[in-house]
Amino acid sequence: MFVPSYADSFEVLCLQAAADGRGEALFGSCAERARKELRPFLLGTEFPSVYLEFPLIGTQFLDVTVLYNVLEPGTHVASAAAEGTDAMLDWYATVGAKIPEICCGYELDVKDPTHPVAAVHFQPRRHLDLVRPFCEALGEPERAERYLSQNARMPEGWDLSFFGLFRGRPGSPLRVCGYLSMEEQVACGSSCERLARAFDAIGFTAYDEAMLAQATKMMRWAPGTVDFQFDVYPDGSLSSTFALDVQFGIKQPQAVRASFAQGAGARVMSLLEQWGIADERWHLVPEAAFARSLPVELDDGSWGRFAFTLMPQWAKIRWCEGKLQPSKLYYYANACVL
Repeated sequence: MFVPSYADSFEVLCLQAAADGRGEALFGSCAERARKELRPFLLGTEFPSVYLEFPLIGTQFLDVTVLYNVLEPGTHVASAAAEGTDAMLDWYATVGAKIPEICCGYELDVKDPTHPVAAVHFQPRRHLDLVRPFCEALGEPERAERYLSQNARMPEGWDLSFFGLFRGRPGSPLRVCGYLSMEEQVACGSSCERLARAFDAIGFTAYDEAMLAQATKMMRWAPGTVDFQFDVYPDGSLSSTFALDVQFGIKQPQAVRASFAQGAGARVMSLLEQWGIADERWHLVPEAAFARSLPVELDDGSWGRFAFTLMPQWAKIRWCEGKLQPSKLYYYANACVL
């Protein structure tokens, strides 16, 4: 067989995620819509990184994030949800190939059948000189100042790395995100006081002793690295929301099942269920883990192997005004020639 198209590859990954009744249990009625809505976004010189986001308690839904590393000039997403982003994609095409660690992309709210405007993501990492031109190309230069100002006040170990713009929400905050250094993760996982000092330096005030104890425990129990998120309002203040993305750091499906059966994954998921922010549906998560390759004929007539990967990547734990909110889980979906 020939190398599958991006659309066919995503179809395989979605079908695997939804097989054996998991689709209805985890995503509700959204899986079919996701397979249709994402097709125009499957662009680039390689299959983009795709993340399937769904809640671990409450009403089922599915959001999808798609991230590009390299794009060609003139790339256009033929979807109303991407309206107004052609200049952003053209700008990114000029820099993405030169700086491999950066990426940009979209988050689609596929649970909403009215096709809302997609959120936009940009990951400049330490290339702060790229923040202003990216936001200018998107037509929202003021967002850059919010990101750069907040980055300047972050304490050591809390460096920002990427941000999200929810364009369809009037007056919406800028979501700023980063990767907690391992040294800081260990320190905050051992001391509520250390975490409180970090929050104070960052300008986040919506915490109490109970939240500090919960966040500290989650950092201590995390099986892998931890990401963090804050929301920055137009006046530079932070919202009352804070989130941790607890990475599972698992590479193979067999290891996923072992981890979620009696390892670190099970310990984290059981804690979320104990806190009342997840229910029994998390037991379905490891069954979708998938890594397969098959022989394909390449463009030059030679033979290679094409791989499909679907793995649970992280759980999101979020607090608002110090109170725990329903948790979510993210699958990483990818397809590529090996």
